[in-house]
Amino acid sequence: MLVLGTRPEAVKLAPVARAITASPLFEPLVVTTGQHREMLHQMLDLLQTGDRTDLDVMRERQQLSTLTARLVDGLGTVIRERRPDLVVVQGDTTTALTGALAAFYERVPVAHVEAGLRTGVLDNPFPEELNRTLIARMARWHFAPTAGAAAHLRSEGVPERAVFVTGNTVVDNLLWVLATGTGRSHFTTSLRRILLTLHRRESHGGAMRDMAGAVRTLADREDVEILLPLHKSPAVREVLLPALAAHPRIRVVEPLDYPDFSATLAACDLVMTDSGGVQEEAPALGKPALVLRTATERTEAVEAGAAQLVGTEPRAIVNAATRLLDDPQAYTRMATAENPFGDGHASRRIIAHLAAGLRAPVPAAAPPPTSPAPRPAPHAEPTAAR
Repeated sequence: MLVLGTRPEAVKLAPVARAITASPLFEPLVVTTGQHREMLHQMLDLLQTGDRTDLDVMRERQQLSTLTARLVDGLGTVIRERRPDLVVVQGDTTTALTGALAAFYERVPVAHVEAGLRTGVLDNPFPEELNRTLIARMARWHFAPTAGAAAHLRSEGVPERAVFVTGNTVVDNLLWVLATGTGRSHFTTSLRRILLTLHRRESHGGAMRDMAGAVRTLADREDVEILLPLHKSPAVREVLLPALAAHPRIRVVEPLDYPDFSATLAACDLVMTDSGGVQEEAPALGKPALVLRTATERTEAVEAGAAQLVGTEPRAIVNAATRLLDDPQAYTRMATAENPFGDGHASRRIIAHLAAGLRAPVPAAAPPPTSPAPRPAPHAEPTAAR
């Protein structure tokens, strides 16, 4: 059983679902919670699985405590009815936490994809840092995207035999979808193209208003086009729409489907984001990323020089973006930094480890990545099995 409720979970579990579907060793069941209802449904075809159960637990502006209770109850019911051999969760959402917790209550083993990410600050990001640390206490298989993530798990007492460095499945899916050629860029000019995404809960309110001011200052330059696919969250929209929608060099659009978002990312010159997944996708395509957060669990991108953690203060954001737009050498250093998040074979490794853990005969997993993979051309044919 693969449990997912948000668009990023669907993006990162899609290659795992396709690999499970193609394997004679497993029968997939996808359970969706609808945590990102509209944005999630854009993604479900990418999973290529037939057996799916949809829960209806979302309510307008409901509290985290209410959502958590609804999810544990609904997922527990499905697990009791379907009795899966294992439950797979991804990342650090409320869906991932409750999927793991419901499975634990029913004594079904849990596999955690993208395990081991940490900021070390329990409420930043909120509530994701707590969620992923709790999932680590319940999981049997911990699929860490990088050696650094694996080290976090071992330092917390997770046994070495339960931790597997696989790379990040987001790279698998990005290469796959770009190779299909199905997406189109939503930039409309030949100006310097900046892709902006903002949504994080800990930035709602004043911090997001400050960041919107910084974006407007950048848009006052005459050489940029800023594209903002606007998150569906009402708390995000009530801040960003009034601040940004009327500016002539800022285009606010509805959330892009995954193929179009991937093509737009491949066509941009610079990324400004508070998204975890975009921090991983941008280095795979040689796109410098300014991380609009005060802490990040994707420290590998910062250490590799592919991303810069700039915070949420307007002057720092404007200064960092201006430097990259005006200093070709600084831009080139970030654009040519190595991608630390994998080689496109993460899903193959995950399936092999799961099969081995359940004592099913299977060919050996691909060796774990030992060094950052060369960045592929944006439309190169992926080598990972689809």
